[in-house]
Amino acid sequence: MIVGYARTSTLDQKAGLEAQQTELKAAGCEKVFVEQVSSVDVKARERLAEALDYVREGDTLVVTKLDRLARSVAHLLEVLEVISSKGASLRILSMGIDTGTATGKLMLTILGGVAEFEREIMLERQREGIAKAKAAGKYKGRKPTARAKADEVMALKSDGVGPAEIARRLGMGRASVYRILNDQKDRAGAEQAADPLAEAAVPTASG
Repeated sequence: MIVGYARTSTLDQKAGLEAQQTELKAAGCEKVFVEQVSSVDVKARERLAEALDYVREGDTLVVTKLDRLARSVAHLLEVLEVISSKGASLRILSMGIDTGTATGKLMLTILGGVAEFEREIMLERQREGIAKAKAAGKYKGRKPTARAKADEVMALKSDGVGPAEIARRLGMGRASVYRILNDQKDRAGAEQAADPLAEAAVPTASG
């Protein structure tokens, strides 16, 4: 299924939103998620969250322009991680990029390299900042990361709560939630593969 996502800021004219919808439908989108929200207010993008939850394996999420979807390379990669983890692909009409093709995957690799470069620069600045804070006796250490919330994520998942709602409740990114769920799934599969007789060894209740 081809799914579209259209967004304009709260300051843009409604005509811009209608133009995106027209372009998305012309691209074959059977369902389009639409919202007016600032590009910097990622947490308020409820319709984007719904679109990411809606896509399934084999689906394609389509946007007219890259800036309609992501506010930065890091945010784009986070969205792409969610899409790829579900077996879907992303198409950006203005750039002719489709991650379901070899060229699209190449572009994704390049973007990943740029993001890694940005991350290294950020980490270098962070290390310098920490060193200065320690020297001044002001360093308080890091706050708990998303990984530290793994137990909470799995508990909510077992209660039937969806990934988007888990992210909202715990105040973390959807990509982090999917990463934790995938890690737990992979770990369970590895344990089962390592001990295939484990299930058979479990004693059963006798009549």
